[in-house]
Amino acid sequence: MSQRASAQATLRTVLASLEDMKAEDTVSIDISGKSSIGDFMVVTTGRSQRHVASIADDVVKKLHEAGASRVRVEGQRQGDWVLIDANDVIVHVFRPEIRTFYNLEKMWSGRGGDARTSN
Repeated sequence: MSQRASAQATLRTVLASLEDMKAEDTVSIDISGKSSIGDFMVVTTGRSQRHVASIADDVVKKLHEAGASRVRVEGQRQGDWVLIDANDVIVHVFRPEIRTFYNLEKMWSGRGGDARTSN
């Protein structure tokens, strides 16, 4: 399996988990030509700190079940902004206020955050 195909499979796993966990305003951005940190960035929102942490738990669990190795997680204890580094897919799970403040999808998509793909 090529690296790009592997990244797309990881992205599908992440998006399915986010949908299952009722994450809101999910945006998927192809960053393969913009950065060496990965192929895709996903930005999503949880309704509360507990929801953010639960979303992150499920994403990590589903990634491990799918065979992903070396998944790294930061910020889960606080539950305001959780970063999940799944190698070629970077996932940001925010509380609404924190997401608005950082507005990552605008910075990375270059299109003012209109790269929404689900929810």
